[in-house]
Amino acid sequence: VVAQGQNVSVNRAAVPEGRPYLHKGLGVTWPGDWVAVASSLGVRVAWDRHLAVTVTAEPELRGGTWGLCGTYTDDPTDDFVRPDGDIAAVAATFGNAWKVP
Repeated sequence: VVAQGQNVSVNRAAVPEGRPYLHKGLGVTWPGDWVAVASSLGVRVAWDRHLAVTVTAEPELRGGTWGLCGTYTDDPTDDFVRPDGDIAAVAATFGNAWKVP
C-alpha cells in the first residue's frame, strides 16, 4: 500500500478516494478525513493524509511485535528495541536503526 497526498494505491493500482477496497485480507477504508488500512494479520494503520499516523494491533498480538511499533508488552523499558536486539537510549537512535534503503 502506498499513500501520497490524496492518492492511495495497492500493488500500483489506484484506490479511488472514498471507495472501500478489500482483497486477500487487506482492506482500505476512508473514515472521515483519514484513510485506514487493515490487514487480516490484526494490524490497522490510519493516516490523516498529512502528518498524523496511528497504528493499532489486536490483543492477540500482545508481546509478539517489534520494530517501530514496539514490543506491545506495556513495559516501557523494552520500547526502543533495535533490530540487533539492543535497546536504544533515545528515540532518534531507535528510529534510525529501523531505516531501510
